[in-house]
Amino acid sequence: MKAIGYHSNLPISHPESLLDLELPAPVPMPRDLLVRVQAISVNPVDTKVRKNTAPAAGQAKVLGWDAVGTVEAIGSGVANFQVGERVYYAGSIIRPGANSELHAVDERIVARAPASLSDAQAAALPLTTITAYELLFDRLGVPQGGGAGQTLLVVGGAGGVGSILIQLARQLTQLRVIATASRPETRQWCLDLGAHAVIDHSQPLASALATGGFGPVDLVASLTQTQQHFTQIIASLKPQGRLGLIDDMPVLDVMPLKSKALSLHWELMFTRSMFETPDMAEQGRLLAEVAALVDAGRIRSTLSSSFGSINAANLRQAHALIESGKAHGKVVLAGF
Repeated sequence: MKAIGYHSNLPISHPESLLDLELPAPVPMPRDLLVRVQAISVNPVDTKVRKNTAPAAGQAKVLGWDAVGTVEAIGSGVANFQVGERVYYAGSIIRPGANSELHAVDERIVARAPASLSDAQAAALPLTTITAYELLFDRLGVPQGGGAGQTLLVVGGAGGVGSILIQLARQLTQLRVIATASRPETRQWCLDLGAHAVIDHSQPLASALATGGFGPVDLVASLTQTQQHFTQIIASLKPQGRLGLIDDMPVLDVMPLKSKALSLHWELMFTRSMFETPDMAEQGRLLAEVAALVDAGRIRSTLSSSFGSINAANLRQAHALIESGKAHGKVVLAGF
């Protein structure tokens, strides 16, 4: 089968940073679906793994954790899917990725794809949807339908996770949603997705909130550059507020949280599949819930850039855009 992977950790400008490969097709395990992949998207985790994780000796590493495709075969223990169904999912980080014609994935983290979306539009959603959903409801503890009188600040609102988090918060809670963005096009993107207001994160957050006529907030979802904004996030939170974050921080000193009794919540959407937690199937369930919201017209795809067919040259361009820090929404490729 065709696949895209790498043999060495190289800068994305190097022509061998991602390569077109021919690899054996995966054999599904008992709970696996074998999916013929039709579209993928690229996330910051793809670039981080490519730069920092070396393949096993003599092997290529295949990336990719967002996919839409058709079930080609099922394992002996599969209970919820049939051959021929169109599905979408974010795979496990400890298994080969989905940048390949055929991909094996545990059925518990899979859902039927939104019928109203194209393959490319649907591929934009799974990883960021799971991250945003878990961050909002499982980590920050906002109940569905709740949050009245509370404000959520989304730092990095125009990114992949922010783009779906804004929508979930508006559609499924009563929170007031303030996003951050620093460019006119990303500001408008956040407003179009439903943010009540947008402030500029190139300015100190606490003063930007005050300038906008907002006081301290109850909840912060910090999705990018948390290290840079950490002091201002603390200043922007009310006493007993909650901070959820997803990005990597080289140093994290939690002592400044103490005086306000602030709580800190990490979100990593790979945790459930990596440890096969008892509630692993929650990811398939939430993707099914969001697919229904999409088909009802309440949630829209966050696709913003299409880079053509799935091959190494196009994936290198997509990785370069992600690494530039100038992407908004999601970057997608479709078809081999």
